[in-house]
Formats: sequence, structure tokens, C-alpha cells
Amino acid sequence: MNLFLAQSELKDLYEKVAGGARLDEAEALRLFESKDLNALGAIASLVSARKNGRRASYILNRYINYSNYCILSCQFCAFARKKRDADGMQLTVEEIAAKAREALAAGVTELHIVGGLHPSLPFSYYTDMLRALKAVDGRLQLKCFTAIEILHLAWLARKPARDTLLALREAGLDSLTGGGAEIFRKEIRSQIARGKESAEEYLDVHRLWHQLGGRSTCTMLYGHVESLADRVDHLRQLRALQDETRGFTGFVPLPYQPDNNDIPVKVAPTGFDSLRTIAVSRIYLDNFDHITAYWVGLGLKLAQVALSYGADDLHGTILEEHIFHMAGAPTPQSQSEAEMIKAIREAGRIPVQRDTFYQPVKVWSEETPLAAENAGASEILERNLASA
Repeated sequence: MNLFLAQSELKDLYEKVAGGARLDEAEALRLFESKDLNALGAIASLVSARKNGRRASYILNRYINYSNYCILSCQFCAFARKKRDADGMQLTVEEIAAKAREALAAGVTELHIVGGLHPSLPFSYYTDMLRALKAVDGRLQLKCFTAIEILHLAWLARKPARDTLLALREAGLDSLTGGGAEIFRKEIRSQIARGKESAEEYLDVHRLWHQLGGRSTCTMLYGHVESLADRVDHLRQLRALQDETRGFTGFVPLPYQPDNNDIPVKVAPTGFDSLRTIAVSRIYLDNFDHITAYWVGLGLKLAQVALSYGADDLHGTILEEHIFHMAGAPTPQSQSEAEMIKAIREAGRIPVQRDTFYQPVKVWSEETPLAAENAGASEILERNLASA
């Protein structure tokens, strides 16, 4: 044990985690309340190394938002628009397929697709979209829709949620996204996302998908009006569902972006808060294999530091992100593969290109040079999708 850990107020929790024991809610709250960020990082790094060694991953992906028209009016959302708004948008299936073809030329393996709860698009639009994208290339992994979108699509299809998920899977859906979890505590949820699905409904959609053999990620939006105890309660419910289904591939903490919305929060979460949230998540979510440092919200430099505080994944190249940027995120719209690999190597970790399910596509040794920038599109596609 390091000297600073031996003298830390968290020494007993380090010893408990090192012994393989599970922390309870009160202990997780102690971790959140501690100012000893070095000790938090040491405990989280212990768990991360036990699960993933020195590897840290990224994915070559593209975001596509098919529409920002939405029947809800969540207070924290700067993305949604009404039909009367001049800056609303809606893509045709062919426009989405064209974006997929462009993405394939850049070597992506995953499309991450979400949108607002559109007031008039039929259910067939969504199944047609999935089939069209699989027709572009059957190896392309489609990670689509939040839990509230699934409930909206079930209403459109006039089907139970289970049958809706089956229909979407038959059309080509590979994985659900984890968005929309926000904060589970009812009192907080009503302040930031009034009218959205309840925590129970969010968890039930993911439970159904897992029971059908599907996998998904999950999230938590932190740094707004919630308390530290609310965060622990949120993590507790995710851990309980993971105990039940083992269907979550990874957890993605999302730092709240304070601009252009109706929640009275002026300052985004600090670097300290983001690092401790990632660290506590890594320690407490002992049944999750992967914790993602979402560079879009953190910035790549802080996400890189988070690799020493329990994170083992930097998310993806993304190419085009709207939701966080419309809420004021100052980060770039995309990252190159070279920048992701560089950030991981600088943190002393081994870069791994992964697929949607966090399975390795390519492991980069410390000596492996990056692919030549002038590689042809077909060559890049074969390199990145060969084992996807």
C-alpha cells in the first residue's frame, strides 16, 4: 500500500476493495464526499487494472441525429425543437444512408443514432432506416435509440415494448444507447425532465432488451441540481439491474452542460467533480467491465487524465455531435483516431480499437505505427471491420 493510502481517511475502503468485497451505499457516499482525490484514483485504478489491465479503448463511430423535433420539453435539453421552430431538422432515410456511406469511407464500425420524439413520423420510418443502413454494409453495428424513444416507438407501433424491440432487432438494431437515464431520483427527475419516462420505465426497457439477449450501455447526467446521495441512488439502481441481467456493456457518466436550457445552473461540473464521479463509479459499479470518459463533455485532456481515475474507454471519433454542443460544450465535433491513440499512449495505457460491445478490433502495441493517412477507403474499412 502506498504511504498516502496508508494515511488516508479512505484506507479501510481501499482494503475492502482490494480484498474483493462490495461497497454499500453509505460507503459510496463516503467516497463522493472525500476530498482525497489521489486516494480515490488509487482505489479506482486498482479496480480498473483488475478488470482491464493496461488497456484503454476507443471506437470509430459516427453520430447521426435523424431529427430534433420532439413532443417533450425537458428543461435541461438544448437540442429539441418544435415544428414551428425555424432551426428544426428531419433527415430522410436516404440522407441517413448517405451519411453511413460517408462514415464507412472513414472506417467507422458503429453508427450511434438518436433523435427527439418526433410528433408524426410513422414506425415504418425507423424500421426502414435500420434496414437501409444494414443494406449499406451488414457489418456496420447500429447502436440506436434511448429508452424513451423505445417507449415512443412502441406507442407508434401499437405494440408492447417487448414486441417493439423484437421488430427493431429484426430490422437490424444491434444495441440500445444508454442516453436518457439522467438522474433516477423522482424529485430530481421532475425538476430537469418533467414528462419524460420514469426511472422504472428506463430500467424496464433495458431489462426487456437484456432478456431478449441484447446489450446496451447506461448513463448518468451529473452536476446540475442533484445531490451526491442522488448519484449514489442512481448508481445503486444500475448495479442492481446489472446483477439481474448482466446486459450492460459499459457505464458513461455525462457531465451536465449548463448553456441554452432552463435549469438554473451557471457552471459546468469541475474537473475535480468529474474525476471523482468517474472514480466512484468505477469502484462502486463492481459488476461493470467498462467505464467511459466521455471526451465530448470532458474535453480530451481531462478524459485522458480520467484513465488514471478508473476510466478505461474514451468513447469514439463521433464525427458529428449535436446534443452536447447545442448545450454549450466547447469541445470539437470529432476526434481523429490518431488523437485518441496518442491520448491513450500518453496516459501510459495500451490503445485498443473496440466495437460496439467493447470487444477488441485492434490492439496497438507501443511500437505499432499508425496506418498511413493515404490508405484507401476500402483498405481502411477492411482493417477496421475485419473482426467486428
